[in-house]
Amino acid sequence: MQRITTLPLDSYTTNLGFFPMLTRRFILITFVYSLLTSQVFSAVPEVPGAKQDHPIALTGGIIHTVSGKTISGGVLLFVDGKIVAIGQDLDLPEDVEVIDVKGKYIFPGLIDANSNMGLVEINAVRSTKDERETGNFNPNVKAHVAINPDSEIIPTTRSNGVLLCLTAPSGGVISGQSAVIQLDGWTYEDLTIRPGAGLHVNWPLMAAVSDWQLTGSAKDAANTRDKDMKQLEEFFNTARRYDAARTNNPAVKIDLKWEAMREVLAGKIPVIANAENANQIQAAVAFSVRQKVKLIISGGYDAIYCTDLLKKHDIPVILGGVYRTPRRTDDFYDLPYEIPSLLEKAGVRFCIASDGRFGASMVRNLPFHAGTAHAYGLSMDVALRSITLSTAEILGVDHQVGSLEKGKDATLVITDGNILDIRTQVEAAFIQGRRVDLSDRHKKLHYKYDQRINRRAVEQAVK
Repeated sequence: MQRITTLPLDSYTTNLGFFPMLTRRFILITFVYSLLTSQVFSAVPEVPGAKQDHPIALTGGIIHTVSGKTISGGVLLFVDGKIVAIGQDLDLPEDVEVIDVKGKYIFPGLIDANSNMGLVEINAVRSTKDERETGNFNPNVKAHVAINPDSEIIPTTRSNGVLLCLTAPSGGVISGQSAVIQLDGWTYEDLTIRPGAGLHVNWPLMAAVSDWQLTGSAKDAANTRDKDMKQLEEFFNTARRYDAARTNNPAVKIDLKWEAMREVLAGKIPVIANAENANQIQAAVAFSVRQKVKLIISGGYDAIYCTDLLKKHDIPVILGGVYRTPRRTDDFYDLPYEIPSLLEKAGVRFCIASDGRFGASMVRNLPFHAGTAHAYGLSMDVALRSITLSTAEILGVDHQVGSLEKGKDATLVITDGNILDIRTQVEAAFIQGRRVDLSDRHKKLHYKYDQRINRRAVEQAVK
């Protein structure tokens, strides 16, 4: 027996703020009446979605697969959290729930590759920050075990279509290992889909920088650079000696710090170097060649000046946001917006991330970074790919997420327009086939103060 569902899919608390004023007031009055008579509503945290227990088919929507053609009026069927068929006029199981999404758009869940999601709640409150350890070399630090699944930032982020993130530690020279997480679940184990996504290295400045905030001479800066580079090189060399000792004699005493480096040296975990300047990028590439490790550049403002080098060694770039100011006084004001299109033309592999300087609370703006890049020359298809499949490929999870394909996770969003458009609203989301609650603190605050404004009308209606 097929069950038929139509949009809007979510509860009252999902999309009220976006109805026209008269419609919103009518719904508000009706809802508050039920509130006063039955006390059905309470401001509780969002509950993780229940495991998919029956087939679900989304029918009639515009399906943006990212990896292939866009299908208009198509059908997307998923079972047990996996996509099993995409196309038109599919044979559906008898017990399928059919959700009519005619006129809506279906996209894979967006992926951000530069965040501290779940590690920091309020940047100005030290007790809510758990993103760094003491010391300069911490390869054994694993971000995923410190994630707070109850973070208020997680619901506000997925409300805008961002369903997956790379969450990374910070501080020191080697900060630790990041993880790719999905933004729904009871525990950090539920959230984590790849625990060792990358080893994060804050690449030393390779030249003196003039800035009013900095003190010390150019000579001091050069000495610091040389010291940091020597320590970094020696750290990897020591890790290599430890790896050789463990390989030759498994009985060698285990040291967790060096043990964490073994997968990096084996090429299973890439080094993600936080590098903005051209000389930093060049130095990081040279280091990766010497040490024979996989490298990803994060930040990458000057990547456009290193395209030949990056292409030669097939090194991808995680662009640290489009909404940022030029780094130099003689840069064009819109250069940060054009960097993605310049990398596309040069043939460098890249993805677009949010600006990590502002923390997890800004990850929700990820689609607008890609939208602005499109406005400044990046093709629409590549702009969408830069926050979905390209990101998944760079982070090594493209076999599971990043596009809508048979066999991949049913991690997707349903919208009323192009997801790169700031006017578009996300109407529903699924993570591994689980229905995601799209209510969040922002919406609850809107309802609260909207009621204050309309209280007189509500009271009159109740009478």
